Amino acid sequence: MVNASETAENATNAIAAGTPLVIILILILAAGILVWGFNRAKPFGKLGILAWLQSLVLMSPWLIFFSLVAAGIYLNIIGILLLLVVSVGVYIYLGKQLRNLGQDVMLKEKAAQRLKALSQLESPNSAEIASGSPPENTAIIPEVLPIPEEDLALLKGIFSIDTFFATETISYQEGAIFKGNLRGDPDTVYPKLSEKLTAIFGEKYRLFLVEGTEERPIVIILPSTNDPQPATLVQKNLALVLLLATLATSLEAIGLLFGFDLSAEWQRYPEALPLAAGLWVILAAHEIGHYLMAKRRQVRLSIPFSLPNWQIGSFGAITRFESLLRDRSTLFDISFAGPALGGLVSLVILFIGLVISHPGSLFQLPTQFFQGSILIGSLARVVLGEELQKSIVDISPMVALGWLGLVINALNLLPAGQLDGGRIVQAIYGRKIARRTTIATLVVLGIVSFINPANPIPLYWAVVILFLQRDLERPSLNELTEPDDARAAWGLLALFLMLATLIPLSPGLAGRLGIG
Repeated sequence: MVNASETAENATNAIAAGTPLVIILILILAAGILVWGFNRAKPFGKLGILAWLQSLVLMSPWLIFFSLVAAGIYLNIIGILLLLVVSVGVYIYLGKQLRNLGQDVMLKEKAAQRLKALSQLESPNSAEIASGSPPENTAIIPEVLPIPEEDLALLKGIFSIDTFFATETISYQEGAIFKGNLRGDPDTVYPKLSEKLTAIFGEKYRLFLVEGTEERPIVIILPSTNDPQPATLVQKNLALVLLLATLATSLEAIGLLFGFDLSAEWQRYPEALPLAAGLWVILAAHEIGHYLMAKRRQVRLSIPFSLPNWQIGSFGAITRFESLLRDRSTLFDISFAGPALGGLVSLVILFIGLVISHPGSLFQLPTQFFQGSILIGSLARVVLGEELQKSIVDISPMVALGWLGLVINALNLLPAGQLDGGRIVQAIYGRKIARRTTIATLVVLGIVSFINPANPIPLYWAVVILFLQRDLERPSLNELTEPDDARAAWGLLALFLMLATLIPLSPGLAGRLGIG
């Protein structure tokens, strides 16, 4: 066992050996995201800058916290709460300014659109355009479309000068694509088109307002038979089998924390049951977050398909959408709600566990345990203080439970495919960026698996993503309207905390914090 003097000497040597590279990389990444966001916001003038400042304010407490940690300065709970309260106050103030300015901008845009429409009415084709119907020579490619001709004629009638001016119709799957010009804000245009479509056809067709390959708005109309289908009986039985397997792997993972193999000593399952039940509560909180938000947004979700894992008990669950999403904000809200509630429950359990830990607690863990995560290690240093300078630390089992919950939620926040993180990225930044982050995530997981083959979790998770979750979520009905800046800020914060949870402390930073 390493004594206190040896620990202090090792910490000094670690500091002298180099700077805390991981923290520096996180700060560089955060700065890069903020610079990219600033450049993206500049074209929108003052409105964009205010939105960017909201993102900066939301991230600033964590940036300040980790910057101080890198400098060897750690805050107590009062200091952290003060940072959070100040940032929330500034965020609310900026939000009010943003709303006031946004209303002025919307009025100016509507006036400009009205002037543009009036100028077009004065063109040589004004009589044809003013009628509110597309020109007679609208191209149809190919000549035979999957939609019946009588339906197609009625479909063209839903377009008008003040919504979407269709100029070309082409075949697409079992429906059609209408190319043309969007004449208004997507939030205003889509309800008008959708109401006209429903008035004529009822529930026979679905209308999608999306961005085409030429980066211009297009309208896609598909039969409602293409809607997501409910889970079949076979799929429900599979979900039940996976749930039972997850209950078993959760007990096994908790048994390993207690130092025994449940598969070999199954009669000891009562020892693992209380902590395993806590893990089930965290997993349930994650799914409840999804379901509550989906119900609020009037979206049907499938039953969860659990993903059992021997090392950490579970990877969470796969949940499919069983109805179409109205817009990208709906996709964000449902995707964010699960890890938000599951992560909050895990964080509360972790914090309570750290507070009630004392010499003689049930678990005795090496301090290297707290070096496995920047977020968990930093919080442990704030609460446990000098206890982390020992080689072995007595902690409450709730600490291990909170750690497991945070890791599971963080894995689901990786920006890939149909994971919660991938859906969040798709909702905020669009499908093109989501495809790139999916590829990048798989590459990073592969590299980590190669560098650290002793830890199989990155490789397992990469395989799950590659075979089950790599595809993006299907487009929402109104794909053009982006989520507001508050959602974008919360999404950035979630991704930032995901990195802080999964990235370990460097030896130099651990020594500077006095961990180990």
